[in-house]
Amino acid sequence: MVQVTQGVVDHQVYEKRLKQFVDEVGVYPVSCEKLAAGRTDQEWLDQVIAGGAKIVQLRDKESSDRELLAKARYFREKTREAGVLFFLNDRLDIALLSDVDGMHVGQNDLPPSEIRKLAPDILIGFSCNTEEQTMTLGKEVEQDNTAVSYYNIGPLFETGTKEGLHHFLGTDGIYNFSRHCTLPFTVMGGIKLNHLDELLRAGARRVAVVTAISMAEDIAKETSTWQQRILSGREDNNV
Repeated sequence: MVQVTQGVVDHQVYEKRLKQFVDEVGVYPVSCEKLAAGRTDQEWLDQVIAGGAKIVQLRDKESSDRELLAKARYFREKTREAGVLFFLNDRLDIALLSDVDGMHVGQNDLPPSEIRKLAPDILIGFSCNTEEQTMTLGKEVEQDNTAVSYYNIGPLFETGTKEGLHHFLGTDGIYNFSRHCTLPFTVMGGIKLNHLDELLRAGARRVAVVTAISMAEDIAKETSTWQQRILSGREDNNV
């Protein structure tokens, strides 16, 4: 049960979003306009939707507030038309104004419990970079006292999308982290198509990527390839 300390949660809306996340999300494309081979976030969005993605995350730390709000509202319109979940990084104000389905935050961002107070119906993803962080989240879940909907395990491999990272978890991180927490999870960090079989055997079900898709020559085709490989791999590995 999702924790709500203020506001009234619409359980029907929340559970519908969570079911779609669990059942339909394979590839989890995250935008990065400066690493998209000259294509805008809007062009990227149109292509990942055309490729069959069931979730998109707008990650933009460069735009002004007004530009980001306009972009987020464009993402909301397009994802709603396509039946795709729309997530935003970090910015609760923009998230509320653009009516997102979910937010993803890191260890140094707004606490999920505080976000939940103002956004009771959205999904909240939470980055876990150490086993200790996952253990803490797992204890919250056991006590039925968490605002988090899913967590991310990463970075698995060396990645250039975030600066200052020196420790990478590898495939073993999937088991080492997920054993501590029963919530759904994503994996991220330097993942390429050739990693998928190994990750799926290790228990991954949802794979978040940036440049593997944003830098592809044909974004729609690449998105489709990742989505189908992950969904079929889940069936093959019975996970």
